[in-house]
Amino acid sequence: MKELDKQYSPIDTEKKWQDIWVNKPFRADASSDKEPFCIVIPPPNVTGSLHLGHAFDNAIIDTIIRFKRMQGFETLFQVGTDHAGISTQVLVERELKKQGLSRYDLGRDKFLEKVWDWKEKYGNIITEQLQRLGISGDWSRERFTMDEGLQKAVRKQFVELFNQGKIYRSERIVNWDPVSKTTLSELEVNREERKGKIYTLAYELEDGKNIQIATVRPETIFADQAIAVHPDDERFSHLVGKKARIPLTKRWVPIITDQAVEIDFGTGALKITPAHDPTDFEIGERHNLAHPSVIDLSAKLFSSLVPQEFIGLDRFVARKEVVKALENDGSLIETKDHTVAIGLSERTNEPVEPIISMQWWYNVEPAAQKSLAALEKQEIKIFPERYTKVNKDWLGKLRPWNISRQLWWGHQIPAWYDNEGKVYVADSENPYLDPPDNPKHKGIELKQDEDVFDTWFSSNLWPFATLGWPEEDPFYDKFFPTSLLVTGYDILFFWVSRMENSAFDLVGKKPFDHVLLHGLVLDEKGQKMSKSKGNGVDPLEVMDIYGADALRFAMTYVSTGGQDIRWDMRRVEMGRNFNTKLWNASRFAFMHINQDLDQGKAETLADKWIMSRLQKAIKQITQHLEEYELGLANRKAYDFVWSEFCDWYLEAAKPALYSDDARSRYILKTVLTEILKLLHPIVPFISSEIYEALGNSEQIAWAAWPEYDESLVDDDAEKSFASIQNAITGVRNLRAEAGLNPTQEINIFATGEDAKVLSANKEVFCGLARANLLQTQPKGASLSQIVPGIELILPFEGLIDLAEWTQKQEKQIIDLEKKIAQSKNKLSNERFVANAPEAVVAEEQRRLDENNDILSKIKDSLSKLS
Repeated sequence: MKELDKQYSPIDTEKKWQDIWVNKPFRADASSDKEPFCIVIPPPNVTGSLHLGHAFDNAIIDTIIRFKRMQGFETLFQVGTDHAGISTQVLVERELKKQGLSRYDLGRDKFLEKVWDWKEKYGNIITEQLQRLGISGDWSRERFTMDEGLQKAVRKQFVELFNQGKIYRSERIVNWDPVSKTTLSELEVNREERKGKIYTLAYELEDGKNIQIATVRPETIFADQAIAVHPDDERFSHLVGKKARIPLTKRWVPIITDQAVEIDFGTGALKITPAHDPTDFEIGERHNLAHPSVIDLSAKLFSSLVPQEFIGLDRFVARKEVVKALENDGSLIETKDHTVAIGLSERTNEPVEPIISMQWWYNVEPAAQKSLAALEKQEIKIFPERYTKVNKDWLGKLRPWNISRQLWWGHQIPAWYDNEGKVYVADSENPYLDPPDNPKHKGIELKQDEDVFDTWFSSNLWPFATLGWPEEDPFYDKFFPTSLLVTGYDILFFWVSRMENSAFDLVGKKPFDHVLLHGLVLDEKGQKMSKSKGNGVDPLEVMDIYGADALRFAMTYVSTGGQDIRWDMRRVEMGRNFNTKLWNASRFAFMHINQDLDQGKAETLADKWIMSRLQKAIKQITQHLEEYELGLANRKAYDFVWSEFCDWYLEAAKPALYSDDARSRYILKTVLTEILKLLHPIVPFISSEIYEALGNSEQIAWAAWPEYDESLVDDDAEKSFASIQNAITGVRNLRAEAGLNPTQEINIFATGEDAKVLSANKEVFCGLARANLLQTQPKGASLSQIVPGIELILPFEGLIDLAEWTQKQEKQIIDLEKKIAQSKNKLSNERFVANAPEAVVAEEQRRLDENNDILSKIKDSLSKLS
């Protein structure tokens, strides 16, 4: 055994074990006959930095992986990073801008060289930060969404789905970022409510009257193709089939009906602009309307449909000018303040523009039906279960997925075009043969599509491509489908559903057995953390101060039921204090267990009690971890170690330990060893260090998980020890009632059915209660307290002057009654309650309740006085 330092140093200990786990990673063995258990990491952005969301994900994953490894599973924690198309490109372009350059100045090839250089320079930062958190991934198998294997997998996916007719090119409406000049997925768009205006416009009717339309985007009227009303709206039924003129133009458009129109919004009549609104696009599709655009890729007005004075204006400048023209024209009826939900590009913070664009699309509906069936049959189980319905609802209303992006960084789309625009894609039998290299296309000049795939079009393959697909691979055979996916509920749609669909489409299997969804980490006020708000918390700084184990403790402590979490640094401090408590308890244990041990069953009451309580802790913690209830597992482990082991058992075991009881020393070592195993998945660094110091040659990560042993459960011992605990608590209450110092030794007489337990364990009881146990009932003044099965009597003789004590209590009663009256007067004053801050009123009520409670206890003490 090795002596533990007087004080625990998390930084030194964690650096030591981090190096061990990185240099000798937890390699998975595909040829093992053990039952497999695999989790793939949600791949963080390769150029990113660790944030609390990553820490939360990985603390949960690693806790479960370490637990399963100790249970004897062949575990694989598959690690890797995502190329993060748009965010990485934006970062590199930002650096070029500082040099007065753009990507177009460099050209595609030179620009991509710059991005790869950037990736090599900064790409390992996030990996090193995850390693600092202590995750036990198989670092020998680290993957990247643009490594050679993933490039083959993405290529295979595209070719297969294209040749099946599930991937195609088409003009549809998309989210367009006018700054980065690319389409965006919904996940890359932040929704924000801003103050704006709603304008009511008059569209002239054929009879000279008008129909009023409310819009927040008057600059798009030039692309209007119809006016729609709800079929049940009787206000407009006489106008259906007629035409109306678009203000500031000579164009007339039809008035149609559609169920999508909201009768109660605005005037009830909706201008239909298919090219610049997603809802309008869907209505336009149903009614075969044209979809001309009037806003270009730079978010400026263009087109022959637009009056000359507005052409070339930025959309927001154009809005002001169009409103002025409408006002002058007499077409502007009303302008009102209105809260507008606006989409902002996550990377550039620019308002996105819905536009019609020729893009690549993936029809996921057939695969979604297979995913739905798997959820219905519970082949895929989601935790918490309530998210199963959310997943089903989403899968049931999927639209074609826009998989192309107008970027240079990413997987370039392997499609080629001839001079007439015909598309050429490789054959399914030979997906890696480029069409220009295929002899059957000899003599045809072909040019590759310049777009790249949406980042999700590679990360959707993550569960099986990281295991070797599309090649034959023993890791795929062993570990796919994966066992569990852990991620935030916010990407259930964007990532989880896409992995489900892709797996069924490409390999005909579910991608994972279980999905564990956790909430978002919010700031202390319940707001989403962001750099712009300045309310973010850097997990690296937290680890610098408190250590990684403390952060992991905090993360698992709050992992409950998929709820959002308000960040509270006190949880980290709680973890730090817990580790200190564990370290100090271990140091005390080491002073005793480094001597001869006598293996065998527990003999003292304290030893029997702790062994019984240990079995119940093992059973409950194991069950919680099996059910992915990490918060409950953490709390149970915390309560057992802090309260039952440290506060009660170590104190109760001292008489036996100090009397050189070798059997108690053995029980102490056994319990400490099992505790370290139970704690290891949650706090791996400190548990590894103490376990090694115990003299174990193999690290605790490979130790067997504790097993519940019903033969060691001793209800009688637990009942007897509970009597001692109740009595000690009762003595502490009596000492407080009498106004005595908590450390002052006192005399106690015990009577009742269970008083014999105290006599039989006199050393334990007297040591913990700091009391002498009297053999005969004392005479004279005394206080008493009844606990289950025992009446405790504290005699005043030799300790307390009865008259002085009584006088002191009566004086306190007078003071308390005066304070209570003051509080009642305040709280009955309607002006105080109505005008004082809510916190002040609440504090006054708390003070009243507290003083009433103290008064009740003092009166009770006086009434019990013998």
